[in-house]
Amino acid sequence: MHPHILVFDSGIGGTSVLAHLEHAVPNATFRYVMDNALLPYGLQSQETIIKRLSGLVKPNQPWSESIDLIVIACNTASTQALDALRKMTTIPIVGVVPAIKPAALQSKTRHIALLATPATTSNQYTHNLIREFASDCQVDLHHSTDLVRLAEACFWQNTTNETEIIREIQRLSISPYVDQLVLGCTHFPIIARQIKSALGAQVSLLDSGAAIARRVMHLLGSSGKQICVNKKGLVYYYATKPIVHSNNSITDVLNIDLS
Repeated sequence: MHPHILVFDSGIGGTSVLAHLEHAVPNATFRYVMDNALLPYGLQSQETIIKRLSGLVKPNQPWSESIDLIVIACNTASTQALDALRKMTTIPIVGVVPAIKPAALQSKTRHIALLATPATTSNQYTHNLIREFASDCQVDLHHSTDLVRLAEACFWQNTTNETEIIREIQRLSISPYVDQLVLGCTHFPIIARQIKSALGAQVSLLDSGAAIARRVMHLLGSSGKQICVNKKGLVYYYATKPIVHSNNSITDVLNIDLS
């Protein structure tokens, strides 16, 4: 039986993780769920995020009988609500956390930075990661919700407002001594080229997509699910708010309720 995987994000940012998962487990059936009615999650309370994620495992959802694994492809939701969600279900759950550890290992200047949403940069889980894996580095914390909005527009409208992205990066005043920038929001890889261009060649960008795919492959292998590279599975898209005026190839998005 082919794997059946639920991927969740507040918006379309989790597709940056989905791309890694589709490459690693091409025969899987994926259900991509976005809570775009409350986008961005970086401005939501922890209580609200936990309540919304609980909707994923309610018995009346169209995937409730068949999911083998859940991927929370949202740094904010993972750092705020992952533990609570795991107490609600026996389905294995993989979360996304900022790539602080690899950034610290790769840094030559011992000066790294995290670019995420306000909820992720202020979360205790994030600070614990820094204390555990980057105690010998200077770690700068930067947050932006405007970049989330710009990434959403880039994906759905196939247009990139490079001027706005550059302006927002300049507003963040990222130190020129930073050599590793952690993209701590799954939206940001969508506009990684523009972020890189605004910062310069001295900065490497890191995200967690490949690491998440490896973890998913390990869990599926442990459960006996077969990974077949010669078969292509289906991807179903769901949203809590209708998608309008999309120039993207993803046009069939079903509405769901997470309340």
